[in-house]
Amino acid sequence: MTTPRNKSTALQKADRPDLTHAITAAHDFAEASRSEATRRAYRADWEHFSAWCDDHGVTSLPASAETVGCYVADLANDHKVATIQRRLASINAAYRLAGASSPTGHEGVRLVMQGIRRCNGAAPSQARPIGLKELTQIVAALPESLAGKRDQALLLLGWAGAFRRSELVALDVDDLELTDEGYIVTIRRSKTDQEAAGRQVGVPYGSSALCPVTAIRRWLEASGIRVGPVFRKVDRHGHVGREGLNPASVAEVIKRVAAQAGLSAQDFSGHSLRSGLATAAAANGATESTIMSQTGHRSTAMVRRYIRQGSLFRQNAASIAGL
Repeated sequence: MTTPRNKSTALQKADRPDLTHAITAAHDFAEASRSEATRRAYRADWEHFSAWCDDHGVTSLPASAETVGCYVADLANDHKVATIQRRLASINAAYRLAGASSPTGHEGVRLVMQGIRRCNGAAPSQARPIGLKELTQIVAALPESLAGKRDQALLLLGWAGAFRRSELVALDVDDLELTDEGYIVTIRRSKTDQEAAGRQVGVPYGSSALCPVTAIRRWLEASGIRVGPVFRKVDRHGHVGREGLNPASVAEVIKRVAAQAGLSAQDFSGHSLRSGLATAAAANGATESTIMSQTGHRSTAMVRRYIRQGSLFRQNAASIAGL
């Protein structure tokens, strides 16, 4: 027999909505708050930590601060400080997603990391920026083939717009608006704009040899691309693919064309175009805000590094002293 109290409880349960789909959706949206590249890195780092815990007979969730401290101390034998810090960030992200208190912020873990940085710390290696001199040398060495036209357009647009690799390969033809001054390039999503608010970047006409606008127009005309991804694979027979390049392809192109121009390929990376524009602009007196407007940086820390690098000789005390 159902008592009034039991009946009321039964009604409450019946009226209570099923939150299964809502919880799943919330989890999916939480996952979508990070880029796919970040999610891949976090997953790989968490799998590494979990495997280490299994090998040492301890649990990964929950894990004690002592476990995490031992883990990072073990990593210090053959990993860079930056890699260890990323692993800690991944562990912290996993705990937050699980709604658990993360051991990564424990004082013991912080002290271990402080010791690792003191013993193993080194300035992070930076890829060499592609300055105007290198850019001119590279472009001059490109062949007049279809792939050569694509590479020229990729290099010059990437340099002039200070675009990230992911931004370059995500460009569609509809994202390019030709005006009297040059292209207005719409970046629909970027590393610092995961909510896809978008931003527009002006890419002006340049000198005849290094004009990004002319290079893009030549590539689109020669490839016959009218819609879809701007930058695509070109096979050895000169056939243009339908899919866009992936971000890793940008670094491959840069290293390949640098080698063709007689430069050391290992000195450059996919970031060399972006850092090259920022450094060259700083060397020519561009303000911090002007550089940030082009690069899309939200933090001034990296931009100020470019400015310092670009001003090593322009604002040099020895030169000013009359050496």
